[in-house]
Amino acid sequence: MIGVARSVAFLAAAVLLALPTSATADGIMLVQAGAFWMGRDDGPPDEAPLHRVYVRDFWIERHKVTNAEFAAFLNATGLRPPGREGRYDAGARIHRSQGRWIADPGFERHPAVEVSWFGARDYCAWKGRRLPTEAEWEKAARGDDRRLYPWGGAIPAPHLAVFGRARNATEPTESRPDGTSPYRVEDMLGNLREWTVTVLRPYPYRTDGDREPYTGATGRVVVRGASHDDPAGALGVTRRRSYDRRGAAAGHHFVGFRCATSEDLGEVAPGGR
Repeated sequence: MIGVARSVAFLAAAVLLALPTSATADGIMLVQAGAFWMGRDDGPPDEAPLHRVYVRDFWIERHKVTNAEFAAFLNATGLRPPGREGRYDAGARIHRSQGRWIADPGFERHPAVEVSWFGARDYCAWKGRRLPTEAEWEKAARGDDRRLYPWGGAIPAPHLAVFGRARNATEPTESRPDGTSPYRVEDMLGNLREWTVTVLRPYPYRTDGDREPYTGATGRVVVRGASHDDPAGALGVTRRRSYDRRGAAAGHHFVGFRCATSEDLGEVAPGGR
């Protein structure tokens, strides 16, 4: 009986550890409700037309999730829960050492790579948050003045974003403050592209349709942003990419993520903390 009791207690503790935590305002930026200009008329067909989209209040993390942060999640919840999709393609910048997941020395603050869409979704739920929608991502990166880059109209340069690098040549998530968006969200272009929770659909974007949430069952999930090994011409806040379910279930060396939430986090000034 004592052995059974201990097993039940251990299982209960493990379940509690894996449950989502309540959202807090640590390192997260408020984007106030309102309409913004989404898309463009002078780019690829899937980015047209330029149109107005209304987005409700939401909060989005200032930085991409790091290797150290994702390692903590893996230690708390596991690499592949029974009967569920894998969360991480092991062998990138996070490895097992003495029974625990740890980020490679020197890469703790780099954005986490090789995280599947399912792993990103689960991490955000563990934090009491969620992945951003495609519209939320673009508004956080662009503001409401039709700019093509988070920092404004200047063409991409090394002090603004991490791009044009060799494979896996990422930088710490806070390494390009000059490239900050109007909402003080950093690293939205370059370093790594980012998962969203939106199903790929043609524009105009509608918030009351069947775009959200992507579940992994059907359709293609939208990826936004740009990677460290993308050329300058691939950077832009309107650029759209996507993966089918097979691609969403895999990790990629050029895709990372950050979390968002619609939960009211209290008295947070516009632009976050």
